[in-house]
Amino acid sequence: MNHLNVKSLTFYGVAIGSVLVLFKTVTVYGENNLKAPPVVDGRYLLTLATKLPSCETANSLVLNMQQSGIYLNASLVTVNANAETEKPSLTGILKNQQISFSGKVDPKILCLDSNSQINSNQSVVMQMQLIDQDKITGQITVNGIPQTLRFTAAKQSTPEKSQKVTPH
Repeated sequence: MNHLNVKSLTFYGVAIGSVLVLFKTVTVYGENNLKAPPVVDGRYLLTLATKLPSCETANSLVLNMQQSGIYLNASLVTVNANAETEKPSLTGILKNQQISFSGKVDPKILCLDSNSQINSNQSVVMQMQLIDQDKITGQITVNGIPQTLRFTAAKQSTPEKSQKVTPH
């Protein structure tokens, strides 16, 4: 039995060549068109451009974002709150340098005043634009507040957690 005839060698040569060309085509496409989204996870200090209506003293706010590809979760907390223990209440997506979040936020986070008329969690929609990797501008729309709240946010540097060395 002679398996090395011209027809079988031609068939295997064409099959291997086709696979190599297909692999090269997919590789070039991936390198040119498939890009990882920018890394935006972290803590961002929010600075509101306008004061909240019916709120004498607004809290300083931090947006704590967690990222998985283009999908985002976030929590809006006060500066003093421990963001790691705060459950993310906002869900969002990152598309073309634009971030959008929606969810519910405790109104006490937004305003320090105890006489605030809002008592239950408020629906919030946030639209943001990445200026660079560490700066974001955007607006917050809170259900029950007629105006949109414009803000800028700067990424806070987080100190790296030191690794504990355990003696053996």
